[in-house]
Amino acid sequence: MRPGASFHQMWRELLPVGRSAATGGYRRHAWTGADAECRAWFRAQAEARALAYETDRNGNQWAWLDGSDGAAGNAVVTGSHLDSVPDGGAFDGPLGVVSAFAALDELHGRGVRPARPLAVVNFADEEGARFGLACVGSRLAAGQLTPEQARELRDDDGVSLPRAMERAGHDPDAIGPDPERLARIGAFVELHIEQGRNLAAEDAPPGAAGAPAAGRAVGVASAIWPHGRWRFDFRGEANHAGTTRLEDRRDPMLTYANTVLAARKKARLAGALATFGKVAVEPNGVNAIASLVRGWLDSRAPDEETLAAVVAEIERSAAERGARDGVRVAVTRESATPVVEFAHGLRDRIAARLGGAPVLPTGAGHDAGILSAEIPTAMLFVRNPTGVSHSPAESAEEDDCVAGVRALADVLEDLACP
Repeated sequence: MRPGASFHQMWRELLPVGRSAATGGYRRHAWTGADAECRAWFRAQAEARALAYETDRNGNQWAWLDGSDGAAGNAVVTGSHLDSVPDGGAFDGPLGVVSAFAALDELHGRGVRPARPLAVVNFADEEGARFGLACVGSRLAAGQLTPEQARELRDDDGVSLPRAMERAGHDPDAIGPDPERLARIGAFVELHIEQGRNLAAEDAPPGAAGAPAAGRAVGVASAIWPHGRWRFDFRGEANHAGTTRLEDRRDPMLTYANTVLAARKKARLAGALATFGKVAVEPNGVNAIASLVRGWLDSRAPDEETLAAVVAEIERSAAERGARDGVRVAVTRESATPVVEFAHGLRDRIAARLGGAPVLPTGAGHDAGILSAEIPTAMLFVRNPTGVSHSPAESAEEDDCVAGVRALADVLEDLACP
């Protein structure tokens, strides 16, 4: 089957799952009904190709070519995730999984017989939209999240991760590090839509192993910026909005608002990124002064020293403003991911195989970044004409998606047929 036909058929099947009629965005949160539909789709794709399907102890799904388990430690794995951020776009994650199956179809159409095992993977709960921690499935597998820590994760309704997994039919008692499985893998290559516009501005020259369009449509990741999430608790005093004098108030909303502005300023001055994208308010009444405002900061920077300095400045600004407002400020680091330099040998080999494809960094975290501490990993990016991501406006041209499939097939053929 041609890569375009294969890709588009799968894309049409997956597109309606978890889509909100009101917003046009996707709500494929981990261990929900929409997630179950995505997981069923993955299994159906594996079985339709006679791939050996399995779910590992952490809920990650695997489909192995020819039933091989990659015991020799040289397996080549590709894939991504199928879950989404709240009202996210269609491409973030699913593009990599759909392209992975389509790339296998392309190899089959070429008559390629891999000398090494090949597998497609769907990592569970990459976005962290429900339980607040990104890349849960890959973190558990790599031992970067302990079972004890995972069991403490809860969603906004108080449902624990183990309870959610159990409701979805998965055994939560089995979660934990999976070194034997990771030891099977010699390389992991994740294809993803670019979350930015670097490729849209590229004018890559024609090269070998692909048409010029592939050079412009596809790039190779060099590194992932260090990033993390911090929870800021601003505690004031609840009171009546209509009777409490301004000078008598201990309003945490003022401290929170000032901190949001300070975060933008500190990040801009440092060449970093800082975003308060989630907030919870108590008692959350129109005519009441809040007693608690809880905001979550996402910050990223080119290096770890800059990231630490920016977050420290934001914390200092929050504390100073809180002292003026009579508001107590507490900060809790919920996650931290160090800088990821993708394996240079693998990265350079892939870029050369794709005819000198552009090599570029990203500020977005991925499962490939988590796994890079354990196995050689690399990433391919497909051009995003607007640069918009984590939004229903996220998009990629059909021709670019097909170019991504061909590029991924080229990479898999090179790695699995040495």
